[in-house]
Amino acid sequence: MAEAMGTAPDYLGHRERLRQRFRQAGGDALPDYEMLELVLFRSIPRADTKPLAKALIARFGSFAEVISAAPERLMEVKGVGEAVAMDLKLVQAASLRLARGEVMNRPALSSWKAIVDYCRAAMAFETREQFRILFLDKKNQLIADEVQQRGTVDHTPVYVREVIKRALDLAATAIVLVHNHPSGDPTPSMADIEMTKKIVQAGDKLGVLVHDHLIIGKNAHVSFRSLQLI
Repeated sequence: MAEAMGTAPDYLGHRERLRQRFRQAGGDALPDYEMLELVLFRSIPRADTKPLAKALIARFGSFAEVISAAPERLMEVKGVGEAVAMDLKLVQAASLRLARGEVMNRPALSSWKAIVDYCRAAMAFETREQFRILFLDKKNQLIADEVQQRGTVDHTPVYVREVIKRALDLAATAIVLVHNHPSGDPTPSMADIEMTKKIVQAGDKLGVLVHDHLIIGKNAHVSFRSLQLI
């Protein structure tokens, strides 16, 4: 009605104020729901997106968890259709590509924080366990990043022979093992510890060094090397 009478709707002023805050202070100055609003502006050009942004945060918990959610779960929230879900997944894909770019063609041990950040971005909010391997060359540069197995909410089958065989196929001289705990608690289980020992032992025999095994939780991670488990 306001548009028909020549008066701009209230949400347009809000959008401009939010864009201005972003231009002046950057994303770190905005709470999660306002960052989400900025993303939704492009998907929903003619409506107030604040209620939807707040509904998504309430449902999933944070900006990161919203963009990491599966499309079908996103569309369970009223107001999210296929186009909105796709735009949110595009943001996640772009974030992962940026994070992965930070670890490519750089020695892994000198860019360890970037590796952890990438693994957290890729796996922290997955609802099922994944077992990922980062394959490194003799200069400790990343030559491949592969998800070897996907499992259930609390278990992923890992086959020691397949891990080492793939490393040899890629001519990798070192690997970093990574898996997530959807429960959020990154504490290693006895099964995690035993499996890691078997891979380390098999790798030692064939010249493949296991640099570390990272377990990724929603809000934290653990390193087997830091825990002196490797």
